[in-house]
Amino acid sequence: MTRIRRRMVRIANSDAGMTTAEYAIGTVAAAGFGGLLYKVLTSEATLQLLSQLVAQAFSWAFGH
Repeated sequence: MTRIRRRMVRIANSDAGMTTAEYAIGTVAAAGFGGLLYKVLTSEATLQLLSQLVAQAFSWAFGH
């Protein structure tokens, strides 16, 4: 039983080489999400929506 337990612990703790791949996938995913977010936030529709939102907030805050 002890031999099986030691082998299970060794298998569970063996993650050599995985961290580099995980960081690479995370970096690519973050860059892709950043690019998508940039495109959405700089689109004409989003800029118009944000401008309208700010204008309405100012008119509500200072209009009363």
